[in-house]
Amino acid sequence: MEYVFDALLEPDPDGGFVVTFPDVSEAITAGETRQEALDNAKEALGLALRGIASLDRSLPKRGRHPGLVSVAVEAADALKLALVEAFRQSGLTKTEFGRRLGRTETEARRILDPDHATKIATMQAALALLGKSVVVSVRDAA
Repeated sequence: MEYVFDALLEPDPDGGFVVTFPDVSEAITAGETRQEALDNAKEALGLALRGIASLDRSLPKRGRHPGLVSVAVEAADALKLALVEAFRQSGLTKTEFGRRLGRTETEARRILDPDHATKIATMQAALALLGKSVVVSVRDAA
């Protein structure tokens, strides 16, 4: 599960840059400089994908758009999105998920809430319970 999408970075006629995502129409942002626009794009992409997940909709798939800039969500967003997707595929109830984690249903609901901050170790343990392992990749910045 990767949460990297191609972004169109265009000059804004009023100054700065506008960033849109062909595969995630909900994500749009801008910045005064190219770097600021790309930094804002990470946040906008994460917010949009978490919003889609919170509505119980399937996350969009990444298309290939040559010439565009690749933008990855922040690591915590990627883990949360992967956790939500893995849970949906598991067929477990939130009660059973919580029981297997040794947590209450209320805690399980918070762990699965796309907008609730959850510790990385907790998400990693939950993903392992769902048969997933976390692999970290570091790349050069755009």
